[in-house]
Amino acid sequence: MRVELLKSKIHRARITGKNVDYEGSLTLDPELMEAAGIVPYEKVQVVNVNNGSRLETYVIPGRRGSGEVVLNGAAARWGEVGDPVILLTYAQVDERDLAQYKPRIVLVDEQNRVLPQATPSLGSAR
Repeated sequence: MRVELLKSKIHRARITGKNVDYEGSLTLDPELMEAAGIVPYEKVQVVNVNNGSRLETYVIPGRRGSGEVVLNGAAARWGEVGDPVILLTYAQVDERDLAQYKPRIVLVDEQNRVLPQATPSLGSAR
């Protein structure tokens, strides 16, 4: 049996832009993607802390080191620049691997720069 678990979480990143005319997706700084183990075009759930809404889309890489978290297409109407968001991805994990499984948890500052992990209990960087 396989269980769907949290694969990665970028906690309280800030929306840096909106582009309603783009065809869709979430533009994300490649440094954030790498820290969280997110690959281009991976499905991501975006949780807006300010209004409680959730949306699913896919990730495209933005400019490295920019801190970009840009809502594109219809998603651009879902939040405002500066809103804190939680970005979540999920993975199917075989039940035999559950005991040693840990998601990647990425904490960021207000400019969406990756912060050092304070404790190992926050996750691992596989």
